Amino acid sequence: MGSCAGERDRAERRPGLFLFLLPLFCPALGEQIRYRIPEEMPKGSVVGNLAKDLGFSVQELPTRKLRVSSEKPYFTVSAESGDLLVSSRLDREEICGKNPTCALEFEAVAENPLNFYHVNVEIEDINDHTPKFTQNSFELQISESAQPGTRFILGSAHDADIGSNTLQSYQLSLSDHFSLTHKEKSDGSKYPELVLKTPLDREKQKSYHLTLTALDFGAPPLSSTAQIRVLVTDANDNAPVFSQDVYRVRLSENVYPGTTVLQVTATDQDEGVNAEITFSFSEASQITQFDLNSNTGEITVLNTLDFEEVKEYSIVLEARDGGGMIAQCTVEVEVIDENDNVPEVIFQSLPNLIMEDAELGTHIALLKVRDKDSKHNGEVTCKLEGDVPFKILTSSRNTYKLVTDAVLDREQNPEYNITITATDQGKPPLSSSSSITLHIGDVNDNAPVFSQPSYIVYVPENNAPGASISQVSASDPDMGPNGQVSYSIVASDLEPRELSSYVSVSAQSGMVFSQRAFDHEQLRSFELTLQARDHGSPALSANVSLRVLVNDRNDNAPQVLYPALGPEGSALFDMVPRAAEPGYLVTKVVAVDADSGHNAWLSYHVLQASEPGLFSLGLRTGEVRTARALGDRDLVRQRLLVAVRDGGQPPLSATATLHVVFADSLQEVLPDITDRPEPSDPQAELQFYLVVALALISVLFLLAVILAIALGLRRSFSPAACSFFQLGLCVKSGPVVPPNYNEGTLPYSYNLCVAHTGKTEFNFLKCSEQLSSGQDMLCGDTSGALFPLCNSSELTSHQQAPPNTDWRFSQAQRPGTSGSQNGDDTGTWPNNQFDTEMLQAMILASASEAADGSSTLGGGAGTMGLSARYGPQFTLQHVPDYRQNVYIPGSNATLTNAAGKRDGKAPAGGNGNKKKSGKKEKK
Repeated sequence: MGSCAGERDRAERRPGLFLFLLPLFCPALGEQIRYRIPEEMPKGSVVGNLAKDLGFSVQELPTRKLRVSSEKPYFTVSAESGDLLVSSRLDREEICGKNPTCALEFEAVAENPLNFYHVNVEIEDINDHTPKFTQNSFELQISESAQPGTRFILGSAHDADIGSNTLQSYQLSLSDHFSLTHKEKSDGSKYPELVLKTPLDREKQKSYHLTLTALDFGAPPLSSTAQIRVLVTDANDNAPVFSQDVYRVRLSENVYPGTTVLQVTATDQDEGVNAEITFSFSEASQITQFDLNSNTGEITVLNTLDFEEVKEYSIVLEARDGGGMIAQCTVEVEVIDENDNVPEVIFQSLPNLIMEDAELGTHIALLKVRDKDSKHNGEVTCKLEGDVPFKILTSSRNTYKLVTDAVLDREQNPEYNITITATDQGKPPLSSSSSITLHIGDVNDNAPVFSQPSYIVYVPENNAPGASISQVSASDPDMGPNGQVSYSIVASDLEPRELSSYVSVSAQSGMVFSQRAFDHEQLRSFELTLQARDHGSPALSANVSLRVLVNDRNDNAPQVLYPALGPEGSALFDMVPRAAEPGYLVTKVVAVDADSGHNAWLSYHVLQASEPGLFSLGLRTGEVRTARALGDRDLVRQRLLVAVRDGGQPPLSATATLHVVFADSLQEVLPDITDRPEPSDPQAELQFYLVVALALISVLFLLAVILAIALGLRRSFSPAACSFFQLGLCVKSGPVVPPNYNEGTLPYSYNLCVAHTGKTEFNFLKCSEQLSSGQDMLCGDTSGALFPLCNSSELTSHQQAPPNTDWRFSQAQRPGTSGSQNGDDTGTWPNNQFDTEMLQAMILASASEAADGSSTLGGGAGTMGLSARYGPQFTLQHVPDYRQNVYIPGSNATLTNAAGKRDGKAPAGGNGNKKKSGKKEKK
């Protein structure tokens, strides 16, 4: 029943005319789509194919989601065919009343992209209402003296239809005395008048019965009837007369009830009762807005007037005298519009969510403004309040589009409160505001951001595998999956196949875990590249570097490089001239520690000495020097037990045994050394003696128990005192040995004493007191020089000579990097990791060369000692002094020869030759 892009007449009746007019209306498609349908169409009736008229194909319908946006659901769109269907009753009289034209305007909304189309459906009137009289019967009194031609107004009928379907004419039943004529009001409505054709004679006939019929011109025509009863009365010669036939008045719609509209007047030339006039509404039941004073003819406002409902009133008044004669007039009231209606803003097609990546100019919503006032009072302008990234565009009269005007960012503003103000042009103007909330949808437009530009974490070595070492954190301002961050390792300076065995990262928390125990000596640092990646589509990511520094722990004991054992496992010895002065450099203990920093800072301590006051030991340098000149009673062969301790907590240590022989040449000691038998292992002998002592104590204990039982506890047992006698030919010593020394420290040792008779005796040592960790002497004196034991009364008492004024090392003798000219007596730290590693490599190389006997070392005062197989003539001048290149880890010290500075004399040939300590020596 509808048509495309043009006004449609009834196609079923005029198909040819429709096809002829169709091209003429096609250009209007861009503005408005019009349909014309009759009222009272059944629900589901097709108005027209809206999708086809808009140019949509059937395949597009599911995605375009074509629908109707209107205040009242009169129409709907079929999702399958795109037809515009009737969804509720269409009663033209209810919708538009008596308006000559009746059209429903609404918008059709299509999505993807969002657009709006204006649709106009004109409702045609059908003849569905019958003309109806206000009363089924009327009674009319006519005086018998009425003259022919006298007119009497009859009650009119009403038809809700318009045009040809409304009331068109009246018909009167046949009568010899009466005829019917039609009159038309200013609003176009018609009313009948009864005309007297011939005089009446009450004496002949007192009443007449007539039938009045109201007809319309509909197809088919409808009609209704009313009965008229005419009563003939006695003569009342003069009827009332109004001052004017039509009264016109203009009345503002905002007048208050009780306000006087006007006052009508009528006169009657009769006298007495026949001159008494009363006023009334001709159709009193239809008049609800006004009230009439029947005596004075004053018309007042009864109820509030509303221009938007009724713009004009046409009222018929009757004036009746006492004799029953009636006169009529018409009162026409025009209602004047006032600006009494506030404009309304109505939102249509409002989306639930707006994506933040919407382009500029994207249609967001459709809104309409409505003002019931007319003319300039109903002219409305819209304004968008506040600073928002939107604007409104005029789509058609009183219809606007809300579109985007700037870039949206959900992270800054997740929602906007939109307020639109509508203002009319009345005086004073009225306005109203309507607010909506627009929610912004999230788009994955933000990459994760780490809380720090880079991370550095310090992990102590020997850490527990599986423990957390660090945690990285990244934030993403997006929502939902777009803001969920997961972590992974994407790069490292470690080998890819080894990476998983070192560290792992939790994808959810960013916690970094160690997979193994780190070793500072093998791996000091490594770097990871961690990635934070969100779950958006497409996913965004960010990288950050994590540097792991492995801190050193004191887990490596010092390693003594010199003195090293000989090829057969025996310790070598150093030879010192008999005339060596105090401060003479005897040898130097060289040790390394695989740790670094303070854990590798070594200190040297004397644990045991044959002659406690004869030698001194540098706390940081490890240099062994003579503290005094060799005395007549001093043994030619001396033994020192040195402990090397690092600076860790707790400290670790190692021990070294030094054998020193006082002789001017190697030939002096060669015979004794050659004939001396190899000594047995003192540790094995000590263990043997301990087992024997334990067995003896057990036997004595058993015997004591047996004797106690036998004697009945009458005799007391006193264990015999045991004493050991020693020969006076040997020098006694009581070195102090710590009973609980750390690893590498021997709890017991022995002294080899050489007598004048050529016999060898062993003295077993007893530990009398502990040695403090920083003590360099055998007694409680902390001056730094070695003194005899405080409790040794058998040794010849010697007054300790004051140290030389140059007992400190010269600049060339001080420990330091090879060639270094700076440093202090306590040693300094290595400059950097590279220096330390090179020092350790050189120490190991030199120590290996010295240990396996492959270096060609010659005897001399400034040498580290030579094997006897090279002969006394093999001196230091034949080989370089390797001690110049020996570094001490934990300090920048080196061993330097500086023989001339050490003792102030030229080195004597053969004085530095080394031999195994197992041989005999001669004094």
